[in-house]
Amino acid sequence: MVKTTDELKAHLMETNEQFRLLAQQHSDYSKRLDELELRSHLSADEQVEEVKLKKMKLRLKDQMQEMMNRYRAEQPA
Repeated sequence: MVKTTDELKAHLMETNEQFRLLAQQHSDYSKRLDELELRSHLSADEQVEEVKLKKMKLRLKDQMQEMMNRYRAEQPA
């Protein structure tokens, strides 16, 4: 039985391809945001990219959370 959020994430990473793809994309966005944050100055295009990445990353996080909530709801008590 999966108990903690970390255990649930690990379980879904192993068993659910869609969750795994969302997590990989989330990680890719995080890495790109980290690269942008290292710069002392962002161009206008980079600023737009940063805002878009943050929104897409948040959307992925919400999707992953919804999948975790659905998994928990489907499990017997």
